[in-house]
Amino acid sequence: MRGHLWSGQGVWKPKALFLTFLFLISSPISLSRARQCLFLSGRQKLSRLPFTQGTGSNSPVMLSKRKLCLFALFGGILFVMIATHTIQKNNILSLTLMETHATSRTVHGHAVNRTWAPPSATVPSPDRICGCPSCIADMEVSEWFAQHYDPQQQPFLTDRDNNMDPLALKWWLALQRSTDERTIYDVIQKMFQVIAPPAVDVQPKQALCRKCAVVGNSGNLLGSQYGSLIDSHNRVIRMNKATTAGFEADVGNRTTHHFMYPESAVDIAPGVHLVLLPFKLRDLQWVASALSTGEIKTTYMRVKGRVQADKDRVIVVNPAFFKYTHDRWTERHGRYPSTGMLAVIFALHICDEVSVFGYGADQQGNWHHYWEDNQYAGAFRKTGVHNADFETEVIQKLDTEGKIKLHKR
Repeated sequence: MRGHLWSGQGVWKPKALFLTFLFLISSPISLSRARQCLFLSGRQKLSRLPFTQGTGSNSPVMLSKRKLCLFALFGGILFVMIATHTIQKNNILSLTLMETHATSRTVHGHAVNRTWAPPSATVPSPDRICGCPSCIADMEVSEWFAQHYDPQQQPFLTDRDNNMDPLALKWWLALQRSTDERTIYDVIQKMFQVIAPPAVDVQPKQALCRKCAVVGNSGNLLGSQYGSLIDSHNRVIRMNKATTAGFEADVGNRTTHHFMYPESAVDIAPGVHLVLLPFKLRDLQWVASALSTGEIKTTYMRVKGRVQADKDRVIVVNPAFFKYTHDRWTERHGRYPSTGMLAVIFALHICDEVSVFGYGADQQGNWHHYWEDNQYAGAFRKTGVHNADFETEVIQKLDTEGKIKLHKR
């Protein structure tokens, strides 16, 4: 609004022109002097011609007139400059008062001039955490959630992770009876010589709404017709030996993140993130080998020596994140959390909205994978490793508290 006087972008240009015009017509002296200047200028040009030389253009009288002409022009310019400064100052003051007045009307609850009010549809509220109607990271919605969720947790390893929580590291190494703490940082360093550090931004942004679907492997997906709904999410997380071929109508066909560990590894399509769940130190060595030399073919059992995946799209879940999930979410039920539980909690930290599909038993109470008939259905429901019943309660509680959308059948 506050443009320069002569820029044509402000409100003062017409006034300045009017003032200049008023000065010229109201000052006979200036007008006459201007005419004389024009006349003298013409005479000076004529005096330079051969037939006009010696006519007295440099006489004392003529020189005096020239001086008067210059003084008149200088006085006019000075007058316009002073007037311009006065007008600009007054207009700035009046505009400032207009803004202050509009603000005060807003504060006191009166109608606000729409000229100064930003459109609500294009300017997000400063209180919004993300661009979704509700955001996972909003800690004020649920007291129970706030007691469990730690927004400071780093869910995946980076090439700068060289100072893990010693208690979390000791607990993680003990899961598979690994005791050599001195080698883990060497293993991580060598791993990142093969894979690229992840470029995943976990912080929510006001302009983004990151919608994620976490797709489990339960037989309750059969006949669900959830396929198109699952595929509509920005990120689709699958796990272990999940397949989509032949089940697209129920489970969809898109995958952006595939969780696995060496014993459940499968080849994944180009562009998909391989998300490694390292339950032991050997798993970190395996992922580097599986994407390079293929030399590691066994852990406690035979595993895939090589895996087809993009090296620059590998994400390795932070061992400290296992401990965080075990302590805060599953509350130390079982020895450590299951893949499905870790995937849900991981999604809470990289997404703004989370929908969960394919968790729990089917409608007949059977626990099995949707792509196979499991004659030992329910064998993994409660073991010394995981406690599926308690994990199911936690996931249902997240749904009740409005932090995830659990799709049941």
